[in-house]
Amino acid sequence: MSEVRPLSDAVEAKPAALPLRSVLPAFALDVVLAITLSFSTLMLGLVGWAAWQGIRIAQQQGGAPDAQALQAQLGTPPVLFLIVTTLVSTGGTALVLYVWRRRATPVERRESHDRLRLPGTWGWALGAGLATFVFSTVMSASGRALGLDLEPSNLELIRDGFARFPVFLALFAVVLAPLYEELLFRRVLFGRLWQAGWPVLGLVLSSLVFALVHELPGLNGKPLGSTVFLILVYAGMGAIFAWVYRRTGTLWAPIAAHILNNAIALAVLQVYGGAPV
Repeated sequence: MSEVRPLSDAVEAKPAALPLRSVLPAFALDVVLAITLSFSTLMLGLVGWAAWQGIRIAQQQGGAPDAQALQAQLGTPPVLFLIVTTLVSTGGTALVLYVWRRRATPVERRESHDRLRLPGTWGWALGAGLATFVFSTVMSASGRALGLDLEPSNLELIRDGFARFPVFLALFAVVLAPLYEELLFRRVLFGRLWQAGWPVLGLVLSSLVFALVHELPGLNGKPLGSTVFLILVYAGMGAIFAWVYRRTGTLWAPIAAHILNNAIALAVLQVYGGAPV
């Protein structure tokens, strides 16, 4: 998970960028694989839960209920199951794509560890984490002043999860989610275009994918204007994380920044009952 750009990219003579006709298809394949793997794993978990619940209900009633009665009795999966399923589906996808498509070389890992010893690395990570929180707070306040619904789609799940499983939810939101999201969106997606000589394009596209994963139009139950605004907020956050990754040369910097942002946001949520995006 620790890596920097290869040494050949650090020399003064900037290498020629690879042609987009060869780079973009690889990026698109990464995105398609990420969607396919995460969605398949998520659906497999939901189907498995529904099957297990159906069997349990049939045993309790001494026979299989009709389809409508079964659907009514199934209800919704418990919050802990939803959180764990999200962790397995998205986190597993990030790990698979990292190992399969964008694994760091020994040289990259060594250079990343060297960057961790630099005080500047942690200074940039701290600054990026605070900047991300301030950016999302200001943007959220601006959107709400315009009358937009900017409550994140996953906020209710986070509230419910923290009320029932505070330690696990804090671990998931503050540590685990930043780890696998940075591995997927910054190392795999942004890193592919950065290494190919298209860092700005990589920052834009990977940040857009990052935003759409959090707020997908038509599926988040919000008006289009609110959804577009939320996408801009998440994309801005992703851009800051990608920037600090490139600035420091180690993936641990955006991970640290992401952890700091999520920790502050979760603390604000608990104190004030609401949180910026």
